[in-house]
Amino acid sequence: MVRRRVVEEPISRLAVWSLRLALFALAATFVAIIIVRSGALDVVPALSTLGGALLLGVVAILMAFGAGIVIWHEGCGGVRQALLAVLIGAALIGYPAYLGVQAYKLPSIYDVTTDPIDPPQFDAIARLRPRDANPITYEGLYAAELQHTAYSDIEPEDTSATPQEAYDAALKVITRRRWRIVDQRPPQQPGATRVADQRQPHDEAASDGVIEAVARSMILGFREDVVVRVRATSDGTRIDARSASRYGRNDLGSNAARVRDLLASIDDVLSAPHPQKEPQKEPQKKPPPAQPSRGRSAKR
Repeated sequence: MVRRRVVEEPISRLAVWSLRLALFALAATFVAIIIVRSGALDVVPALSTLGGALLLGVVAILMAFGAGIVIWHEGCGGVRQALLAVLIGAALIGYPAYLGVQAYKLPSIYDVTTDPIDPPQFDAIARLRPRDANPITYEGLYAAELQHTAYSDIEPEDTSATPQEAYDAALKVITRRRWRIVDQRPPQQPGATRVADQRQPHDEAASDGVIEAVARSMILGFREDVVVRVRATSDGTRIDARSASRYGRNDLGSNAARVRDLLASIDDVLSAPHPQKEPQKEPQKKPPPAQPSRGRSAKR
């Protein structure tokens, strides 16, 4: 019986290494995301780690294309490894590439507010921000013009609800989203004593309700600061909001989306019908016990 020798087709080493590099880049990306979200390192070194992992993904794609050329000319194997390397690398750099396009289209701002003239102020959060973070002060009319051009729908929310009702609705929405509340000051009547800080003057600003909170981005968990101001008006209440990124000169539209969605959610809570309480029924009075008759039928 004659045995046939099966000659294995040689596999392109470039294709094998492209797949290995793509898998390493995938693992490094996950580790970098965990580091960024946990805050184990400063933001700049953590982002540098993430950028290096994505760069490895690009190198893996280039090596896979080079392996494809070698496979085409020499007729060796490795097509599967090269295709997997391309798919993994494309998956890694796809979303960052989309963000790069958005950064090119959107204005270079990191602070969005419904009131550029008198923006809500960060008070408690200002003491928590790192020194290397973006300035806490609003950049002024230049940023307001850029914001109006890109997000003309970002406006205050005017409602007929009372300031306390608007404040409770905002607090409910923020709590539901699990943002970390740093400070909360309910609205008070002008001239009322502030329990939180009695050293502040009793003026009109003391009647504003203020909520300061810290939100986090979905993937990388970047901390972005939010403040909501509730102010009484002659017709009801005006709700202003402000959202600012701690790092980066371009927020890629995240702050505008957060402010827009926050005000819409507050409006939904205020417009929701409140269940009417049923009037409490008065307890029926029991008739007094019958007294024994004093006639002849009464027993001694």
